[in-house]
Amino acid sequence: MRKEMCLRELLAGIPHVLIAGSEDISVRGVVFDSRQISGGEVFVCVSGTKVDGHTFIPMAAEKGAAAVVVTREDAEIPAGVTAVRVEDDRKALSLLAAAWFENPSRKLTTIGITGTKGKTTTAYMIYHMLNDAGVKCGLIGTVEIIMGEEHLHATHSTPESLLVQQYMARMVEAGCKAVVMEVSSQGLKMDRVYGIDFDFGIFTNLEPDHIGGDEHPDFEDYKNCKKKLFSMCKTGIFNADDEHAAEMMDGATCRKVTFGASEGCDYRMTDTALVNEPGHKGVAYRVAGARDITVETGIPGRFNMYNSLAAVTLGCEMGIPEETMLAVLRGIRVRGRVESVPVSKHFTVLLDYAHNGMALRSLLSTLREYQPKRLVCMFGCGGNRAKDRRYDMGEISSKMADLSVVTSDNPRFEEPEAIIADILVGIAKGPGEYVTIPDRREAISYVLANAQEGDCIVIAGKGHEDYQEIRGVKYPMDDRQMILEEAEKLGISNV
Repeated sequence: MRKEMCLRELLAGIPHVLIAGSEDISVRGVVFDSRQISGGEVFVCVSGTKVDGHTFIPMAAEKGAAAVVVTREDAEIPAGVTAVRVEDDRKALSLLAAAWFENPSRKLTTIGITGTKGKTTTAYMIYHMLNDAGVKCGLIGTVEIIMGEEHLHATHSTPESLLVQQYMARMVEAGCKAVVMEVSSQGLKMDRVYGIDFDFGIFTNLEPDHIGGDEHPDFEDYKNCKKKLFSMCKTGIFNADDEHAAEMMDGATCRKVTFGASEGCDYRMTDTALVNEPGHKGVAYRVAGARDITVETGIPGRFNMYNSLAAVTLGCEMGIPEETMLAVLRGIRVRGRVESVPVSKHFTVLLDYAHNGMALRSLLSTLREYQPKRLVCMFGCGGNRAKDRRYDMGEISSKMADLSVVTSDNPRFEEPEAIIADILVGIAKGPGEYVTIPDRREAISYVLANAQEGDCIVIAGKGHEDYQEIRGVKYPMDDRQMILEEAEKLGISNV
């Protein structure tokens, strides 16, 4: 990666006004956090929802910033610091980052996935399809960032633009030819992917979410932010069965390809079936239209028919061999997304990230379709979050599961027993049986020890997370690992 660049070259193509200093200086990087300045960088003053970057200009100058990028006309510029003013700080940051990292997206086939649900699962399906087909692919998602052999934990579905560009540059260095990324509504609203010409954009579905607070003022804003992707991509792949599909396609500047069960879809799903075997659950269907393929995937739930069909549509459009796509989908396991943990042939254990009422309702209704002898739901709720979530999850589990095992999630700065007491307010509104076991490992041991033939046990809330947060400290804790360890202690065999 480059070590130095002329500011004039870095600013090329970005409308700006020079208000102090000279553009003919060399700079050594781009930052938007003054704490990351080591000397010689361009500091972009981003005006966030809580902090205004302009207030850190003196600190940036003191630490050796060579230049600052501002939007405020009243910004005070210290002597000896070059300053330029732009109209939009976030768009400027994204374009500056792209220029500094030598426009890595132009060297990759870029695939963006947006929607309320299904982004993570679809992204992993595509990631594995491309890599198995010999197209080395990176991933930017909710769970992790994958750059060749390098894996990083993710903190946002779509990172800040500076990181997006840096990650893609590292993918290019690692020999990647493609990248698949989850593109969140906040990522689009905050212009974190601004300036990227996506080769493909995928729309999974749309439901009200992330509305209120610092996110979206209303559903219309949420929808319009998602829609931006389809004026940034060459080909848009749309779930035509979603009630908002027509709105998402309206005005989109891309070539449009559709998938779904509706008549007229380019890739149409027919002959759908649930795969329900001892210790294993999945879905199967036939694809008609542009292709004739029979698909089976080892992740349960009708919504995973749509996730996998989105991946198949993308694969077909990219020319991925059918046998590769089908083999990947048969063996796919997505960490923390209705993930099967092979413990026993007599009952099924699944992990899922469902951590709010909407997600838990969808998960439990999906698993009910498989007609388990009992549906057992183990979950907790995070501390220092709205109590309504606790009431909702308790009520939904009590009404939809035969047995609820209420435990601890990430208590943060609250006492686990206080959180559980709130959950029980919701539990009391339903008829289901329940037990409370505050220690999460003990709760896992309990559900395994008391499992019955034909049970479906879902351990919800943490999914891919491998820690438990208590009073500001993250302690190692992985549900998957604890399930396997407790099963071994109990002498449960996957035979």
